[in-house]
Amino acid sequence: MEPVTHFMTGAVLSRAGFNRKAAYSTLAMALAAEMPDIDYIYRLGGPLSWFQYHRGWTHSFWSLPLQAAVLVGLISLLHRWRVSRGKTTVAPVRWGWLFALSWIALLSHLLLDYTNNYGIRPFAPWNPRWYDASIVFIAEPLLWLLLAGALALPFIFGLVASEVGAHRTKFRGRGLAITALVLIVLLWLVRGFEHGKAMRLAEANEISGEPVLRVAADPYPINPFKWQVIVETPKYFRLGVVDNLREEMVSDPSNDVIHKPPTTLATLAAKRSWLGEVYLDWSRWPVVTEQSRDAAAAAPGDDETQVIFDDLRFKYSPEFLGGRMKTPLRGMVTVNADHKVVEMEIDGSPQTSK
Repeated sequence: MEPVTHFMTGAVLSRAGFNRKAAYSTLAMALAAEMPDIDYIYRLGGPLSWFQYHRGWTHSFWSLPLQAAVLVGLISLLHRWRVSRGKTTVAPVRWGWLFALSWIALLSHLLLDYTNNYGIRPFAPWNPRWYDASIVFIAEPLLWLLLAGALALPFIFGLVASEVGAHRTKFRGRGLAITALVLIVLLWLVRGFEHGKAMRLAEANEISGEPVLRVAADPYPINPFKWQVIVETPKYFRLGVVDNLREEMVSDPSNDVIHKPPTTLATLAAKRSWLGEVYLDWSRWPVVTEQSRDAAAAAPGDDETQVIFDDLRFKYSPEFLGGRMKTPLRGMVTVNADHKVVEMEIDGSPQTSK
């Protein structure tokens, strides 16, 4: 998920009652809920370095106690600074509780990332397998609404109470926070059920006679009944959009059928490149194709081939966010006539060196 959802989830978890356990719990849980994304620091090594390590060790179970300890250590420095200035806290300072609450918020990050179709590797490096539920889009407005409501409404109610002279409690919003978290779990359950239904409908709509090897369903935001589906047969991939309410699948054979491309010397060279190895390690639905380099971009005498790496999970229908014309997380490797790699780029950003 994107950072806003993570931060708000940590804050709402604290509001659910944990903020009564220890001082700084809301600060710790909000920061911990986003802390695994510190792997963005790998962008300093270039876009491919980030792609290789994103959702890597910082999203693995073994690293969570370490991250919680680092966060609590930083908050202890903040606490000492505040004490030196004569500041006090509403709740007692309990470092053991703060460590445990940070751990819970860190787990929430992994859980949220698991619900979308990018996935996580929670057992890396011992088990490099990616796991994903693929039931929630990476940016889900329904989650924003529930989480923001749980955080904002107690503040609004507090302002109203102060206007009428009502007693103001120290810890407000526990009921709303718990309600929001329960509704999020219910949303996941509904989406999980509809996800399975979408895959069954997609498989049932494959009428070509080819055996179905596997099926995937990827979520759209807001609407839990609409899914982008992929059906794989021995010869091709078929893309489509499933509407669970109507129990129908829309798929245009002229645009939505992707025949499996042949393996060539250029694609073999590209697959053995740094980008190729990283991409194929990450992708669960890869399609690797080659195309001649644009003559306008090539220098005279060049005989280069561009090899394109796509993941079908992100080839949404054309009317959604640019659809397949703006496929995210696309990799490209340029090889010369000797099948040596001369350029690499990921998601439109070139990688200068390893």
